[in-house]
Amino acid sequence: MIYFYHYNKCGTCRKAKSFLDSQEMIYKEIDITEMPPPRIVLKKAMANYGIKKLFNTSGMEYREKKLKEKVNSMSEVQALDLLSGNGRLIKRPIIVDGDKITVGFNADEFKSIWSD
Repeated sequence: MIYFYHYNKCGTCRKAKSFLDSQEMIYKEIDITEMPPPRIVLKKAMANYGIKKLFNTSGMEYREKKLKEKVNSMSEVQALDLLSGNGRLIKRPIIVDGDKITVGFNADEFKSIWSD
């Protein structure tokens, strides 16, 4: 099962959804702001992308919490605690299916990972 963690008002998420739909993929949509991905998914994303790439650096909460100064010195556990508790801090969308995972939307990456 493919899980698509997104936010409806996010343009990047809409691009990713459009791509998945064009591939006729079946997926479960989950609002990332209401139900952040579980720690195991975040940990897998962190292993592939690094801690800093998982944060929604353009988000208001990221700026309000002054995370730009803190992220570089954050441990994996601290980052997981913060991200798993607040979906608005997470870069979106996150798409996961077994061993495959993507964070954000990059057309070339999507073609190589999510195309048949």
